[in-house]
Amino acid sequence: MDETISRSEQKRRFKRIEDVALELAELTDKDLKKFPGENAICEEIKAIRGLSGGARKRQVKHLSKILRQGLELDAVYDFLSKRKGSHLKEKTQLHEAEHLRDALINEAMKDFQYCRSMQIAWEPEWKSELLGPAVAKYQKLDEDALRKTVYQYVKSHNRLYYRELFRMVKAAIDQYEMNRRIGDSGENI
Repeated sequence: MDETISRSEQKRRFKRIEDVALELAELTDKDLKKFPGENAICEEIKAIRGLSGGARKRQVKHLSKILRQGLELDAVYDFLSKRKGSHLKEKTQLHEAEHLRDALINEAMKDFQYCRSMQIAWEPEWKSELLGPAVAKYQKLDEDALRKTVYQYVKSHNRLYYRELFRMVKAAIDQYEMNRRIGDSGENI
């Protein structure tokens, strides 16, 4: 799904990763032995421990930068949630569902405006660059139901369809996450 992400959304995503880094900074040596990340991250976490004030904030930002650079955060989220019941993964999934819903609606609105300017009837089968990859990633998504719901929202601006679209996307993301966890625990057996 190659859509442009606004600077505000990028900042919000960076802030969520910074929250992960802040929780990682609180890990003890015992927790670090079980930590699924690289040794470089463990060393950064240890470096944060003795700091306070502005130096600590800078080091946490540095750790979050390291986390953004190619590390798969699913294992880190799972670790934090098992360790102390962190809800960062749920928040991230919620934001991902909101973002996908809004991206689909924005794409449909853009196509609707184009059809309107060309005086063409807008159909539920509009060309979508986001729908195909989203359905491929989240198998529980029903493309026809998504198209109908987005179509109904764009035509009527009824919030009922907006909320229903969110429910559909959130359920698919939750199912994807559950399948991922089952797959991960199946590999460990």
